[in-house]
Amino acid sequence: METKLKQLLKTIKLNESMLSMIFGVVTVLLIGILVMRMYNANKPAITADAEKTEIASEKVGEVAVETKEDGKKYPSQLPEKVTVEKGDSLWKIAEKQYGSGYNWVDIAKENKITNADVISAGQELKLPKTPIIVLEQPKTMVVGDSYTVAKGDSLWTIAVLVYGDGYKWVEIAKNNNIVIAKANYIEVGQVLKLVR
Repeated sequence: METKLKQLLKTIKLNESMLSMIFGVVTVLLIGILVMRMYNANKPAITADAEKTEIASEKVGEVAVETKEDGKKYPSQLPEKVTVEKGDSLWKIAEKQYGSGYNWVDIAKENKITNADVISAGQELKLPKTPIIVLEQPKTMVVGDSYTVAKGDSLWTIAVLVYGDGYKWVEIAKNNNIVIAKANYIEVGQVLKLVR
C-alpha cells in the first residue's frame, strides 16, 4: 500500500505542471459560468407591455416625451420644481427640462417673471405641465435652375432651401463667381445660378 502511495505521489510530482493547467482552466470556466448566471439573474424580463412602451417612447432633444390624446408631446419625467444654478437662463432650463428652449415663455409665465434676464442662482422655479414647443423646419425646396435673393437671405439659408444642406453654400458661391471671403455680400434681387 505504501509503495502505491509513493508511486501515485511520484506520478503527481512528474505531471504537476499539467495538473496545474487543468485546475486553472477548470477554475476559470467555473468563474465564467458563475458570472454569466449572476448577469442573467439580474437581467429583468421584458414583458409585452414593456416592448410596447419602448416602441412608443420618443425623445425631443435629450428629454423623453409622451404623446397625449390631444396629439401634443409632453415631457414624461418633468419635475414640479427646479433650482436655478449659476449660469442658467430660462432658455437653458427649458432646453434641459422640455428639450426645447422655446418653452422658456411657459416657465416665465408660471413663475410671474416679467424680465427673463433676471433670475438668480438658488431661485426655485415651478415647471408647468405644458406641451413641448417644437418649431418645424421649412420643408419647401426651391426647384429650377435659378434663385432670386430676397431680404434676409444668406448663402447658407439659400443652400438649405435649394439643396437641403447649408454647407452647400460654397457650391452656390463658386457657381456664381462669388469670392468666398465676400460671401456675405449678396444683394436683394440678385439672381443666382443653381447647379443640380
